[in-house]
Amino acid sequence: MNYDVIVVGGGHAGCEACLATSRLGLKTLLVTGNIDNIADMPCNPSIGGPAKGIVVREIDALGGEMGKNIDKSFLQMKMLNTKKGPAVRALRAQADKITYKKEMLHTLKKQENLEIKESLVENLLVENGYIKGVLLNSGEEIGAEAVILTTGTYLKAVVLHGSSKESSGPHGEKPSLYLSDCLKDLGFTIKRLKTGTPPRIEKSSIDFSKGILQPGDDVCYNFSFSKKLDYDPASQIPCHLIYTNETTHQIIRDNLEKSSMYGGYVEGVGPRYCPSIEDKIVRFSDKERHQLFLEPESIYYDDIYIQGFSTSMPYDVQEKMIRSLPGLENAVINKYAYAIEYDAIDSLQLKNTLETKLVKNLYTAGQINGTSGYEEAACQGLIAGINASLKLKGKEELVLKRNEAYIGVLIDDLVVKGVIDPYRLLTSRAEYRLLLRHDNADIRLREYGRKVGLVSDEEYKRYQQKLDDIIELNDRLLTTKINPSDDVNNYLVSLGSAIIYDGIKLYDLLKRPEINMTNITKFIDLDYDPEVLEQVEINIKYEGYITKANKEAEKMLQMENVKIPDDIDYDKVINIASEARQKLEEVRPTSLGQALRISGVNPSDIAMLSMYLKKENKNG
Repeated sequence: MNYDVIVVGGGHAGCEACLATSRLGLKTLLVTGNIDNIADMPCNPSIGGPAKGIVVREIDALGGEMGKNIDKSFLQMKMLNTKKGPAVRALRAQADKITYKKEMLHTLKKQENLEIKESLVENLLVENGYIKGVLLNSGEEIGAEAVILTTGTYLKAVVLHGSSKESSGPHGEKPSLYLSDCLKDLGFTIKRLKTGTPPRIEKSSIDFSKGILQPGDDVCYNFSFSKKLDYDPASQIPCHLIYTNETTHQIIRDNLEKSSMYGGYVEGVGPRYCPSIEDKIVRFSDKERHQLFLEPESIYYDDIYIQGFSTSMPYDVQEKMIRSLPGLENAVINKYAYAIEYDAIDSLQLKNTLETKLVKNLYTAGQINGTSGYEEAACQGLIAGINASLKLKGKEELVLKRNEAYIGVLIDDLVVKGVIDPYRLLTSRAEYRLLLRHDNADIRLREYGRKVGLVSDEEYKRYQQKLDDIIELNDRLLTTKINPSDDVNNYLVSLGSAIIYDGIKLYDLLKRPEINMTNITKFIDLDYDPEVLEQVEINIKYEGYITKANKEAEKMLQMENVKIPDDIDYDKVINIASEARQKLEEVRPTSLGQALRISGVNPSDIAMLSMYLKKENKNG
C-alpha cells in the first residue's frame, strides 16, 4: 500500500507532523513502535517555560496541536518572569502525563487521512536520490512520496545507570537498531548524544512541609489562541521547591566514578543547559545548594518527579542521594533515574525546510536532529509536515525568519551552526526576542498558518477581530486627551506619577512606567479582551525599543535577500579564509545573511563573497 507521507515515530514531533500532513489533505501513515506511548513524556511532566512556552504559542498560531492539547491536560499554569520585561515572559504548564497522551491519541484517531500502524521501521527505500518508502521489521515495504523521521531517542538507544548498559528505549522498549546504519550508508554523519531523567518518588513517602509551596497563578491562562480557558485557579495542583545540601553533594563526590558519565561508560555528548546533578556538583563546585522542584506527574498515579535531579548513578547511590534531601528522608523510589544514549544526524545536512540535503523528500524532526525538549521537537515536526505537504503540492515551502519566530531561530541554528550537544532553545539565542513575545505569536504567524491551510475559518475570524480591536484601542488612546484638574492630578500622585499642567493623550500617559492599562480605566472605558489590552500596552510602552529592533531586523533581511545559488563553486571565490571556504562548502547557505551566521566565516569573507555574487549576477 502506498501513502503520500509516512511519519516514523509517534512522539511530539511525529504527532505534529502527521496531523499537519493529514489535515492538508495528504494520505498519511504514522508508524510507531508502541501506540500506547504516542505523545509520551518520558522525562519532565511539563510543557512550556522560558522560550519554550513561546514556541508552543507559535505552534498554535501556525495551526499545530500542542497548545490545544496541553490546555486540555494541565495540572497547573504559571506565567514565568512576570516581574521582568515582556521579551522573557513565558507560560509553563504542569502536565498530566496520562491525560496528555490520551487526548493526543484521541485527536490522531479521529483525524481524516491518517492511519496509525504499530511497527518498527528497519530501513528506508531510496531510488535515484529520492525517498520511496520504508521497510518494516516484518519485511513489509510501504511506499510514500515523502517520509518524515521523528525517531526521538530510539536510534540505537542504550539506557545507563552506573556501569550498567542496556539496549533499550525510555520505557524498556525495543530501540531502533538498524535505521541509523541505513542513514549512515546514505551518507549521513551520525552523532552520539546523551540525555537523562530524574527519579520518581512515591507521593505518600514525601514530607512536603519541608519544601516551599509553589502554587499555580491565581488567574486563568491558556496556550491556545483558539479557546479561552475558564477554570478555578484554586483547583490547580501545587509543586514544591527544595534544595540540595552539603550531605547530598558529598555523597555525589564520594561516588563520582560510579556514575555512567564520570566512570567513562558514556559515549554520547550530554546537554550543556540541562546537566545531571553530578555534573552540576562538579561544574559549579562553589554553589552550596541547587534548587529542585517536586512535581506531580498525573492525577491517576502518585509519582513525583524531582526536577533538576537527573543522574546516572547506580541505584544504591541514588537511594542515598535522594534520602539526603529535605522531606525525602523516607522516600520510596518508584522509578530510578537513568541516562540514555542515542544516535542523531548532523543537522548541517538539512535544508532550512527540514528536508535532508542527501535524500529528496526525506525530512527529519526532533531529537534525531540533535535537539532536546518536547517543544523543540513539536515545532520541527509541524514545520516538516507543512513543508513536505507544500512540496508535494508544488507550492512554495515555509521558512520562518529569525525575526519572525523562535521556531525560525531554532531551525536556522540547526542548519547553519550545527549541534555539538543536545540543543535547547533559550531566550538568549534570539537576537530579536523583544519582537518574539508570548503575547504576539498569533500576530506574527497566524497569516502563515492560514495561508498554509491549517487555521480554520473560525480561528481566523477571531484573529481578525483581535487585530481590529487592537487598532481601535490604539486609535482611541491616541485621540483621547485628559486635561489637568484636581481629581486627575490627585489620582496621578496616588500612583506615584507626576502631575500634568497641560492636556495629555492617554497614549502618552501610558508610556509612563508607573502607569498601566488598569489605571487608564479611570479615564476611559476599556471593554476589550485582556489579550488586546496587553498587546496595546506593550506596543506603547516599548515602542522605541520595538522600532529599533525592527530596524535591526530590516538590515538582517537585506542580507537574507541576497541569495546564494545552490551550485556555487566556493573555490572560485577569491580572498576568503580556508576555514570559511570549508564551512561554506559544508553548510552551503542559501543567503548571505545565513552565511554570516556560520561559525568561522568572518565579515571580511562575507565581503568577498558579496563581491563575487555581484560579479556573477552582472555577468549572468
